[in-house]
Amino acid sequence: MSEQPVVIITGASSGVGLWASKSLADRGWLVIMACRDLAKAETAASEVGIPAQNRRILHIDLGDQASVRRFADEFHALNLPLDALLLNAAVYLPRLEAPLRSPEGYEISVATNYFGHFLLAHLLIDDLKKANGRRGTPSRLITLGTVTANSEEFGGKIPIPAPADLGDLAGLKAGFKAPIAMIDGKDFKPGKAYKDSKLACMIMSREFQKRWGDTGVVFNTLYPGCVADTPLFRHTPPAFQRIFPWFQKNITKGYVSQPLAGERTAAVVADPAFAAQSGVHWSWGNRQKEGRMPFAQPLSARATAEVRNEALWDLTLKAVGLAG
Repeated sequence: MSEQPVVIITGASSGVGLWASKSLADRGWLVIMACRDLAKAETAASEVGIPAQNRRILHIDLGDQASVRRFADEFHALNLPLDALLLNAAVYLPRLEAPLRSPEGYEISVATNYFGHFLLAHLLIDDLKKANGRRGTPSRLITLGTVTANSEEFGGKIPIPAPADLGDLAGLKAGFKAPIAMIDGKDFKPGKAYKDSKLACMIMSREFQKRWGDTGVVFNTLYPGCVADTPLFRHTPPAFQRIFPWFQKNITKGYVSQPLAGERTAAVVADPAFAAQSGVHWSWGNRQKEGRMPFAQPLSARATAEVRNEALWDLTLKAVGLAG
């Protein structure tokens, strides 16, 4: 079995995922780049200088549960350990007028950003447990969060189109298939669907900690700062793509470059200092300041409601075929 540390990173062909892959490869990790477009991932990896011997690219479409299962089988066929899993990929489709659907019939933002990662984490949790401590450090399951899904932070209070809010899970309880497109069962709002999916991911991390924290595996989330020019925003209006980075750089002072966000994310995956606590949401704050150290950011009541979160977990198990 490989002594080299191994990490799987979803959405590794661009943005934070690509630069986190670069940073971890530079530290000597073998990076399994889990991507939808293999040719794009190969080109991107070469362009940023990820050495061929430090990367393997495997196909995954997180919005397709069959694809997620095939990815897990393909990874297991490599007979590699798994020291870290970084759940990074996301789709953001704020201009949709009607919901797109996954092969299973679920709204695509929730299906990709949340259901796909939930299923993948369950299929690989035993690998993380098996590798735990093999290099003298805990295995880690790290999830990229967002400020817009946490109403404890300023960015999470912005009411456009609406703050992240899963309500009483009415949409999931009703089966989450057409005509239902929102977790709370209300009218479809594509921007809110993205925020809700990220809130659900942050809840998922806390629920993993509650259930498997005693194994020694570390379950944390992070917000590396506002990466305002990431390809995540490629489906926004062109004017937004021009103005938003300028606004974050000059007005809010929250802007973080893709390489810096990737380095911060890699640190949470790899550095010993980030293994001392589990169940933490790491943040560098809304306003970037030179030399600021990361800190544990509280999550809102919407992310810490125990009874509702347990219900979300149980409903999601059914949605991804892990429970009857």
